[in-house]
Amino acid sequence: MKRLVLRDLSKTYFDPYAGAHVTAVQEVSLEVQQGEFVSIVGPSGCGKTTLLNMIAGFIPASGGEILLDGRAVDGPGPERGVVFQSFALFPWKTVLDNVAFGPKIRGLSKAECERIAREYLALAGLAHAADRYPNELSGGMQQRVGVVRALANNPDVLLMDEPFASVDAQTRMTLQEELTRIWQERRPTIIFITHDVGEAVFLANRVVVLSKGRILKEIAVPLPRPRAWDLLTEDAAFKALSGQVLQLVRSA
Repeated sequence: MKRLVLRDLSKTYFDPYAGAHVTAVQEVSLEVQQGEFVSIVGPSGCGKTTLLNMIAGFIPASGGEILLDGRAVDGPGPERGVVFQSFALFPWKTVLDNVAFGPKIRGLSKAECERIAREYLALAGLAHAADRYPNELSGGMQQRVGVVRALANNPDVLLMDEPFASVDAQTRMTLQEELTRIWQERRPTIIFITHDVGEAVFLANRVVVLSKGRILKEIAVPLPRPRAWDLLTEDAAFKALSGQVLQLVRSA
């Protein structure tokens, strides 16, 4: 059971505009179990993306430690996949080749890379788009490719930084439903960064509310799965959980 552990994690940097050191993340301790879906939500500037970038290994921590399966995280690695706000696809590669890129880098055979890529494209309902190029796809389809490209590399933890922020509201709801379906089928470990309270509750097993670089509260989300917006929009439990999280975020 591969577990992600954050212990007393902090990040301080020098802000040249303020002429002073700024603490973006302070004393964050969190455990994420294998196969868990955790949303991290909070107001702008609360340290969400900084926290994710430290877990990804893109920036070093100023204090504390990050452990994955007992091993210290000290830089980027294939065991931690990242899906960014931008689609970040290779425009010169087909959809199939984009999704096969991770397995190819891992040294798998061409046939195995293609098999894995087609499997994940089918999982996301994109089998028909395998031979297209990113510029031939809608924004929502491009982001779905970005998600399954990260999953196809079989990471221990998938880190998602507001991946649906750039699409329209209807497409965003569809992508949220598809992500929960894929999670339920494959059970990857996901840490999902968002400022959208409804999205955080809809997706996760647990919502972590961040405030001024600290964890304000963790809230379990026992809503049944599969989840669909048509069923949850007027659901009393969903409304109550969303209201609780919203109140915490607004007070942060």
